[in-house]
Amino acid sequence: MTKARTRWPRQRDAEDSAPPEGGTSHLAAVLPTELETCLRACAAHSGKLVAGLDRRRTALAEALRNLLATHATMEQTAAAASPLPLLRRPGRSGTGSSLVLGDALLDPLLAVGNKALDCGYEDELKLAILITDTVLTQRRRSRAGWRLRARTLEAMGAENAAVEAYERYLGLTDEDGFGVAAKIAGLRAGAERQDELLRKLERDCPEAGEFTGRSVTESWAEGLELQARGDWHAARPRLIGALLTQDRAGAPVPEIQEAASQYLGLAMEAGGLAGSGAGSLTGPTDLAVLTDLIALYAEQRRTRMRGPIGDPTFGDVEWTTLGEFRNRIAGKSICLIANSQRVGSSSMGAEIDAYDLVVRFNSYRIDPSATGKRTDIHATIHKHGFNWDRKVHTRLVFGGLSGDWKYSLRNRLVPGAQKYLGDESLRWPLRDIGKVGTDVWPAIPTSGFNMLWLLDYLDVSSQLDLIGFDFYESGAYRLPAAMKMPITSVHEYTSEKAWVMERAQSVTDMRISLR
Repeated sequence: MTKARTRWPRQRDAEDSAPPEGGTSHLAAVLPTELETCLRACAAHSGKLVAGLDRRRTALAEALRNLLATHATMEQTAAAASPLPLLRRPGRSGTGSSLVLGDALLDPLLAVGNKALDCGYEDELKLAILITDTVLTQRRRSRAGWRLRARTLEAMGAENAAVEAYERYLGLTDEDGFGVAAKIAGLRAGAERQDELLRKLERDCPEAGEFTGRSVTESWAEGLELQARGDWHAARPRLIGALLTQDRAGAPVPEIQEAASQYLGLAMEAGGLAGSGAGSLTGPTDLAVLTDLIALYAEQRRTRMRGPIGDPTFGDVEWTTLGEFRNRIAGKSICLIANSQRVGSSSMGAEIDAYDLVVRFNSYRIDPSATGKRTDIHATIHKHGFNWDRKVHTRLVFGGLSGDWKYSLRNRLVPGAQKYLGDESLRWPLRDIGKVGTDVWPAIPTSGFNMLWLLDYLDVSSQLDLIGFDFYESGAYRLPAAMKMPITSVHEYTSEKAWVMERAQSVTDMRISLR
């Protein structure tokens, strides 16, 4: 919670800035938008981005350049009367000029939306919403479109609309690999705790009713001035009145949270809990009330971030260190199973299950006759939650940034789904254990390569085989919900393949043996 006295809640007074009926939930409705309109907006936004130190906007600028270049190439193809135009103008249309969103342009457009969301600034969030309007105008059942829309609405603080969009996404998929159900539950529970907090403030301070409905800025300024003079008794109703006005005007959640955080910080300071000096809390009752308010504030923040957690201990999972993991795999035969069509169309299931340890990756798919049915070790990137609910002996979660990795563990780990969980010593093997920097290996290592590198580095396996590794030459074989995820360009599969082949002891169509 902050105590910044000079930061006032944004002006969003009931009489002149209340959103349409239903708060911000009107944003859940897709605004019909033509592709031409969206492309013009993307081109205009690209022109506004300048070189700077903000790596997020740099990434957005690159995504915009790729989108516009792809569009230009497709227009040239269409002009040359290609027999298979990727971007075409339908023959039957009201205007005869609307562009159809083809598959080749969909991924670059969604990439721009995701990079705009990563930026988090107001202009970029508006661009992301425009992109989802465009995608969902033509593709009402686009899972990626609905998920991007939901995440953007959540970032904008339009939680009711975000929940509606998340539910549309869930209705279109069988695999909740991104933990959307937990996100919905968390948003709803967080909204309940926030409402409970505000109602408690309202009940405990009836005088705030006099200032509810007035200008948020004026009430807050008066409250800060009175607090600075030491008159908390007069400041309190004005600050609470401003908070209640924000709530009734349908202010975005982040604005209400910021104002509530500042109020609680001022209340703690007034009570002598946030610094030295005498406070104005009159006894245990005042202290208990403030403690309850702080607990409600903390709970609404936590549940919005991670959703409700039934078992905070994650089913008594045990952390495993690098050394402990080494001891558990020592002397065992190990096979690593690729998520490739080569495996999916094979009949190697029985051979795979005959190994001592079977390692699978990310959004692996099980077909017993082709892929085998056992999974002993699940190695996955932290960014999505595919198969995290599948019971395995050991789960290794990889991630380059410690903070993001820890956040994902808190939010995605499923109680009872693993006995051992890799600790931070196993978080990013190639970089942290091998000390292989970007000067030697510029690309981001895949989950498969991180795992393979680790096993090769430990060098304690009696047999180490790669099954079906053709580095996506045969295409992906994943859970259905993950099949539309692009094979990302941030990885360098050619370098990974060269590394593997340099160490291969024997190679067949289906098996590469390193031991």
